[in-house]
Amino acid sequence: MILSGPECATMAEVRAGVDQVDRELIALLRRRFDYMDAAARIKPARGHVRDEDRKAQVIANAADHAAATGLPAEAIAQLWDALVEASIAYELKAFDRRVTGS
Repeated sequence: MILSGPECATMAEVRAGVDQVDRELIALLRRRFDYMDAAARIKPARGHVRDEDRKAQVIANAADHAAATGLPAEAIAQLWDALVEASIAYELKAFDRRVTGS
């Protein structure tokens, strides 16, 4: 049984919880990248993949949500910047596959 953080009394329990959360995060990232596949399918031109205004909005939203839950907003903003950049790279590859058919 996976315990919540406050319930953990041993490092083994902490590690089991972290491993479970990591699996859940990967599943959520799969869902997020599925939206990148959809965006690559929907956007009419490769130049539309990178949208700096939308990137800034997504990062600001994440930082705001983080701060509201007591997480360090700056650290979350840095994580989300990396996530958005990885998403853009993934979407560019998906767009190119769509266009070239390979």
